[in-house]
Amino acid sequence: MTKFSGGCLCGAVRYQTTAEPLNQRVCHCRQCQKAIGAAFNARVLVRIEDVSITGPVNTFYSSETLERGACARCGTSIFSRRASAGVIGFTAGSLDDPSLFKPDMHFWVSSKQPWIDIADDLPQYPEAPPTL
Repeated sequence: MTKFSGGCLCGAVRYQTTAEPLNQRVCHCRQCQKAIGAAFNARVLVRIEDVSITGPVNTFYSSETLERGACARCGTSIFSRRASAGVIGFTAGSLDDPSLFKPDMHFWVSSKQPWIDIADDLPQYPEAPPTL
């Protein structure tokens, strides 16, 4: 079982997971681009009950159901949480070992920055990924 752990730049916020991720994906939507401050959001999705988070976190809702969390001290973007679905996605850049990140798809590629060339063979979806 791969457990993920990570935190913010200053070390004030820490998290760890206790179960396998549900998926590992790359989102290219404009909301993620703005929230992360980068061309895409590479994130590891897990069930909320399989996570512990410590430290000072500020949150805000970027949509009616998606809450984003960042370190209250240094501002590092840590997660996006959809409580209604019982899931939380941790930014790959906040992982202690980002090499553990193994994406399974790209979505919202209709909003992908034109200078990004997706060179892997992973599935690409113009908008939201298909539901299971």
